[in-house]
Amino acid sequence: MKWGSLEASKGQYNWGNADKLVAYAEQHNMKIRGHTLIWHEQLPSYIAGLEGKKAELEKVIKDHINTVAEHFNGKMYSWVVVNEVIDEVSGELRDSIWSRTFNYSFIEEAFRTAHAADPNAKLYINEYNLEAVDTKSDALYALVKELKGKGVPVHGVGLQGHFRENEIPSTFQDNLKRFSDLELDVAITELQIRYQLPGSADKIAKQAQDYSHAFSACMNVDRCVGVTVWGFTDKHAWLQEKGYGEPELWTEDYKPKPAVDAVAKVLK
Repeated sequence: MKWGSLEASKGQYNWGNADKLVAYAEQHNMKIRGHTLIWHEQLPSYIAGLEGKKAELEKVIKDHINTVAEHFNGKMYSWVVVNEVIDEVSGELRDSIWSRTFNYSFIEEAFRTAHAADPNAKLYINEYNLEAVDTKSDALYALVKELKGKGVPVHGVGLQGHFRENEIPSTFQDNLKRFSDLELDVAITELQIRYQLPGSADKIAKQAQDYSHAFSACMNVDRCVGVTVWGFTDKHAWLQEKGYGEPELWTEDYKPKPAVDAVAKVLK
């Protein structure tokens, strides 16, 4: 459901693959998170040609959000409205065509537009490397607090959770809680835990502990509403960082790892 996949040419939408996923989810009574309405990557090429054309770019944003949210109206449990808008180092707004053109205002407009188009969906802001209490998460905390103070319909914060082994921060649960204390839902939205290759029995066991820890952190926070794993088998793992891998709950040949039992115990 990323922009470049749904609307590669301006005004021409290809719903085929997204509709298949939605139909499958509905058939199996699954909740669906729409991902994502506004992002700085995987944009169609025509967007770059609108650099500096504020009025035209604003119309394109609103048209895209309205068309996509209305197409799936009532079928999404939630939408990732804006994705990865905070800079990694400074905690300021990420440099992108959106921020260069609108500064922060595109975030508010995106949420208000999405809410009008799909009023029953929970609307999320989603971010990576947000798991610890640090400069980046402080910046997003201040941003969502300000948006809520202005009555912007922000309902949740997604913390992605792309971890290396031994990387889950000690402040992870505290961070989930402080966002939930703003009367926001929180969710772990893209969880995977990779280790340094080659794997070993010890690393696979530690991976299970880390998955258990992540799920437990969510379970211990009242308004943490769920965990989404970013893929399920190492055969198709999205993140294959050099020297690290095998981040999913199932092996390349679809065998459950110890992490599956570890997660099941937490959920039970």
